Amino acid sequence: MRVLHVVKGLGPGGAERLLVSLASVRHPDVHFEVAYLLPHKDHLVSELAGVGAPAHLLAGRRGLADPRWPIRLARLVRRTRPDVVHLHSPAVAAVARPLLRTLPGRRVLVSTEHNVWSSFGAVARVANGLSLPLSHARLVVSEEVRTSVWARHRDRVEVTVQGIPVAALVARRADRDGARARLGLSPDDVLVVTVANFRVKKDYPTLLAAAAMTVDHPHLRFVAIGQGPLEPELHALHARLGLGDRFRFLGYHPDPPEVLAGADLFSLTSRHEGLPISLLEAMALGVPPVVSAVGGIPEVVTDGRDGVLLAPRDPAAFAGAFRTLADDRARRGELGWAAARRATDFDITKTEHHLEGLYRRLLSRE
Repeated sequence: MRVLHVVKGLGPGGAERLLVSLASVRHPDVHFEVAYLLPHKDHLVSELAGVGAPAHLLAGRRGLADPRWPIRLARLVRRTRPDVVHLHSPAVAAVARPLLRTLPGRRVLVSTEHNVWSSFGAVARVANGLSLPLSHARLVVSEEVRTSVWARHRDRVEVTVQGIPVAALVARRADRDGARARLGLSPDDVLVVTVANFRVKKDYPTLLAAAAMTVDHPHLRFVAIGQGPLEPELHALHARLGLGDRFRFLGYHPDPPEVLAGADLFSLTSRHEGLPISLLEAMALGVPPVVSAVGGIPEVVTDGRDGVLLAPRDPAAFAGAFRTLADDRARRGELGWAAARRATDFDITKTEHHLEGLYRRLLSRE
């Protein structure tokens, strides 16, 4: 079975890293390839090649605005003859679905929505909604995302949770001391890590404000992994708040779990989400989450049992949770143990088995 995944870019985001994980655990008889449009977002190309999944760049510097990419996609499909084309971006899928439906040959189209529809631009949202019925299967990553889909499509949308390589992450817990040493932490430091690109929906100002409210705590430290268009503004805000080295921006990191392994708490202050891969990775590493109750997050984290859920845009609430848990090591241990147990429900092998079964059922039907 030949499967072609089509994404907007292969940057360091969670949905993109999911493809590497899927390719790593696929069945031996599944040929796995990826096509992408943004040339500056090629961070994961070498990782995909390392697991036998070649990546094909479809567009030039203009990305989605490059009129050549649909032609190149059609040529790629004619040449590689995939049985399944799995689309992961609404803007890309809106163009690709009608194009692929007109090409000769037998194939099925599968679409996955990774974010709530309200986060899409107006044009992408309408185009995606109009073309969605052309997919043979329509998947979403959480019940919250399913609810955001146009009502007339909702009954034919299936929630398929993303996955992580649980066993590999569990093995990395042994590197906790090394991870902390690389960051220059003392044994008493309580490290809060966030993994989120610098975009409005991730709401870094709330996290920075919460960190500023804890500067008098002797042990709390913060580290952020991410990059993006808001970097200058966030660095300026960091300076105005006087956070200094208590809150460090690490920028792009090719392997976020390397840092997460040394964390005491994981945090996301997002305004909306699909289902963050970084959250699942942190939980598998036994790091308790302190996160916004948005998107698919409450479908994973139960407040007080395996993490802390808070209202978005409330820096005081986040600061209070950081302080409380920084002073209660036993409670952090309880939440971390429960988070690790919960993470086993999201093993990538389950995701891949489900997808491969879905692909085969669709192909037999077609």
